[in-house]
Amino acid sequence: MAVPILQELIEKGEEEDACIELLSNILEVLYKAQKHGAGEERHKDRGDTELVKVKKHIQLILERLLHTVNRRVIILDRENTLRSHYVACMAAILSQMDKDHYSSYIKAFPSRPELMDFLMETFILFKDLIGKMVYPSDWMVMNMVQNREFLRAINQFAATLTEMFLSNSSFELQLWNNYFHLAVAFLTQDSLQLENFSQAKRNSILAKYGDMRATIGAAIRDMWYNLGHHKIEFIPSMVGPILEMTLVPELELRKSTIPIFFDMMLCEYQLTESFSRFEDEILRKLDSEVEGGRGDEQYKQLFESILLSCCQRHPELAKPGENFVALVTGLLERLLDYRAVMNDENKTYSMSCTVNLLNFYKEIDRQAMYIRYLYKLKDLHVSYENYTEGAYTLLLHARLLKWSDEANTAPMQGLHSPSLHTQRQLKEALYNQIIDYFDQGKMWEEAIHICKELAEQYESEVFDYEMLSDILQREAKFYEKILKVLRPSPDYFAVGYYGQGFPPFLRNKVFIYRGKEYERREDFEMQLLSPFPNAEQLKSTSPPGQDITGSLGQYIQCFTVQPVEEAKVRFKDRSIPEQITNFYKANHVQKFSYSRPFKKGPKDPDNEFATMWIERTTFITAYPLPGILRWFAVTSTTTTIISPLENAIETMMKTNEKIMSEINRHQNDPSLPINPLSMLLNGIVDPAVMGGFAKYETAFFQESYLQEHPEDEGNIEKLKDLIAWQTPLLAEGIRIHGRKVTEDLRPFHERMEQCFMQLRAKVESQYGVREMVCFEDRRSGRPRSMAWGPDWDRLSHAGDRQVLAPPTPKPAPRTSESEDRRNERKENRSSTFFGYRRQDLRQSISELPEPKEEKRRLSRNMTESSLGSSEGKQPLPSRDTTGAQPSTAGLSLSPTGFGGRVKSASKAPPLPRKISPTVYETFLEQSDA
Repeated sequence: MAVPILQELIEKGEEEDACIELLSNILEVLYKAQKHGAGEERHKDRGDTELVKVKKHIQLILERLLHTVNRRVIILDRENTLRSHYVACMAAILSQMDKDHYSSYIKAFPSRPELMDFLMETFILFKDLIGKMVYPSDWMVMNMVQNREFLRAINQFAATLTEMFLSNSSFELQLWNNYFHLAVAFLTQDSLQLENFSQAKRNSILAKYGDMRATIGAAIRDMWYNLGHHKIEFIPSMVGPILEMTLVPELELRKSTIPIFFDMMLCEYQLTESFSRFEDEILRKLDSEVEGGRGDEQYKQLFESILLSCCQRHPELAKPGENFVALVTGLLERLLDYRAVMNDENKTYSMSCTVNLLNFYKEIDRQAMYIRYLYKLKDLHVSYENYTEGAYTLLLHARLLKWSDEANTAPMQGLHSPSLHTQRQLKEALYNQIIDYFDQGKMWEEAIHICKELAEQYESEVFDYEMLSDILQREAKFYEKILKVLRPSPDYFAVGYYGQGFPPFLRNKVFIYRGKEYERREDFEMQLLSPFPNAEQLKSTSPPGQDITGSLGQYIQCFTVQPVEEAKVRFKDRSIPEQITNFYKANHVQKFSYSRPFKKGPKDPDNEFATMWIERTTFITAYPLPGILRWFAVTSTTTTIISPLENAIETMMKTNEKIMSEINRHQNDPSLPINPLSMLLNGIVDPAVMGGFAKYETAFFQESYLQEHPEDEGNIEKLKDLIAWQTPLLAEGIRIHGRKVTEDLRPFHERMEQCFMQLRAKVESQYGVREMVCFEDRRSGRPRSMAWGPDWDRLSHAGDRQVLAPPTPKPAPRTSESEDRRNERKENRSSTFFGYRRQDLRQSISELPEPKEEKRRLSRNMTESSLGSSEGKQPLPSRDTTGAQPSTAGLSLSPTGFGGRVKSASKAPPLPRKISPTVYETFLEQSDA
C-alpha cells in the first residue's frame, strides 16, 4: 500500500521530505533483508524464501518508483537540497537490482518507443549527474557508490541496445550516440582519475571499487565493434569523444582503445578511398584536448606504434596511414611543447611554440587553425609592446584576404566588428590596425607600403577620395618621421641552447634575437636565463663540444652579432640621406656575423696588426628580422678567416664611414654636441692618441711584405687608396669642428689642425691627392650626402681621370618670395659634405683666403690630366663661372664609393712638426713648380 501512495505524492511534489525519508527507510530494510537472506547458509530454504520476497518488493519499487524518482531529479533545480536525497534513493534502488530485475523491467515497457524514451532520458540524466556532481568532491564514498551503480546500469542498458536497437530495421542513431557520449563522460570524470589522488586514496579506491575506467573503456570498444556497417554514421562525430577517452593516462586503457582510430580510418577508406573527414576531425580535436591538459609523450609513442602496426597489416592503407601517423605525431609534439610553456611568466618561448604551430597548420592547409594561432601570437606581442612583430603577424592574415566583396569564410578572430561581412571590409580594418602597430614600432617604411596599397584602393577601386586624403596625409607624416625622428638601431644577439635538458624546440639550436631599443646585453641575458634558473652560461663564443651538447644539463651561450646588410640595387651609386639608409642596415636582415680575433704566426710586440687574424662566423636565419618573432633559428653557419691585411682594409672602411656619418649628422642638425666629433677626429689625426694608420704602413707597405705576399698587391693598393680618401673626409670634419668649437676648446682645435696638416702632407705625398666634390641631386639640384658605394673593389687611378663639360647655363626664371623661402629651407635641410660649396677645401682647414695662384695651379693640373680624353677641344670651366654648381672635372669612383678628383702623389718632403697655414700654402706652390 505504501508504494502507490509514495508514487502519487512524489509525482505531485507533496510531502517530499516525508516521502524521501519513508522511501529511504524501505530501501534500507530491503537491503538488510537481502543481505541477511544471502547469509543464511544453515537454513538455505528459509533464506531463499526471504530473498524471493525481497526481490518481489524490489521489483515493485522498481516498476512504480524508479521512473518517478528519475523524473523528479530532472525537474528539481540543482540548488534544491532534496535533489541529492532523490539521487541517493535512485542509487539505492539501482544497487538492489540484479539482471532479472533489469530484464523484467525492460520487458515491462508496453511499446518500443516508450522503452527508447526511457533509455534516452536515463542516458541524459546520468550524463548530467556525472558532469555536474551532486555531492562534494571530497565525499569519496558517496561518489564512488553512485559511479559503481551507474556503471552497472550503463552496462545493462548497453546489452538492451545491442539486442533491440542494432538491426537495420530497428537501429536508432541518436540513442547509440547518447550511449557513447554518456560512456565517455563517465570514463573521463574527475572522480575516476586516480593519478590525481594521493597514493593512499588511490589504493583504497582500487581495493574497494577497482579501476572503473578500464571496465567502461572495454565496453565502449566492444560496442563500437558491434556497430558493424553502422560505424560510418559516427564518423566524424565520435572522433572527439573517442580521442578524449584514449587520452586518459591509463596504459591498458590506451592500448585497448587507440585501435578504434584505425577502425575508423579503415571504415571511411573502404567507402570513399580516403579518410579525410576522420583526419580533419582528429587534428581539430587534438588541438583543443592537448591545450586543455590531456596527452603526454607516452601517448604520442603509443599512438604512433599501434597505428603503424595496424596500417602495416593492410597494404592499401600502409602509405596513407604512415603519412597520417607522421602528421598527428608532428602536431602532438608541437602541441606538447606549446602547453609546456604557455603558462610561463616569460612568454618568449610561448611565442616560439605558437609560431611552430601556426607554421604547421599553414603547411597542412588548415586555415581556421592557422588564423586562430595568428591571433594568439598577435595578442602575446601586443602584451609585450612588440608592435612591429604584432603588425607582421596581422599582415599574414590580411594577405589571405582579397580586395573583393566576397563573404568572409574563415571564423572571425580578435576584436573585429561583426559588421565586417566582406573580405574587403576586414582587410581594410586589418590594414589600419597594422599601420598603427608599425607606427608604434617606428617601422614607418613598412607602414608606407600599406598606405600605398590602401591609397590605390581608395583612388582606383572604391573612389573614396575622403579616405584617400586621410591615408595620404598619414603617409606624408611617416615620410617626415623617417627624416626627423631619432631611431636607434637595435642590437642583435646570437643565443645557443646546448644540452639535453632543454625542450626539443630549443635543444642544441642557435637563434638570432633582435634586441629592443637601448637594451643592454646584460639585461637581455638576465631575461634569457630567468626561465632556466639551473642553466649555466658559457663564457666562450666558440661552438661547444659533444660533452656539452650531449650532457643532461642546460648551457646557454650569448654574444652580440652584427647584421650584414644586403646590397640594395636602387641605392647603388646614389647619394641617399643616412636616415633612409640606416634603416636597411639593421632591418630586413637575414645574415649576421661575429668576428673573433686571434694571433697567428710569429709575434711582433711593436705591431699587433701584422699578426691580427679574424675568424668570422656568418649566421643565416630561417626568416629575415624583424618578422613575426623577435628571433629566428639559425639554418646555416659558415666560418671564414680574414687576413691581417683584409682586416686593416675593413677597419679603414669602417673608420671612413664613421667620419662620413658624423659629418652628415652635424650638417643635418647643427645643434648636435661637438664632443663625439672631437673624439673621433682627434683619435685619427693625433699620433699620440691612436697612432693612426702608421702601424698599417709598417706591417704591410714594406718591400719585404710584398715579396712574401705578391698576391696581396691589389689589397695593398686598396688600403693606400682608403688612406688617401680619408684626408678630404677629415678636412671637412675639421672644418665643421672649427666652425662649432667654443673658445675654451680653441687651443685643442688648433692642435688638431696642426696635426692634420702634417698628416695630410704625408698622405698626399705618398698616396696622392683626393678632393671631394659635391654632387647635385638630379631632381631638385640641392646637394646631398654621399652614400658608400657597394663597389669597393675598383681602385681609383690618376690615369682614369676625365673632364666633363658643364651644361650650358640657362637664365633662371623669376621665383616668388614664398618659393625662395621654400628653396632656402631645402638648402638648409640638405645633407652634404660641403656647407660652403664656393669655398675650396684648403680654405675650410686654414680658415684663410685661398691664394689666386693656387686657383691657377689647380686649373692647370686638371687641364693637363684631361688632355688624353678631351684632346684639348673642350674648354675647362673655372670656379668663378660654375658658381654654386661645382665642376666634376677629374672625377673618379674610388673603392669607398666617393666621387672626386684623384691626383698622383706629389712626393713632397715631410713637413716639420708645426707649420703655419700660410707657409703650408707656399710650400705646395713651390713643390708644384
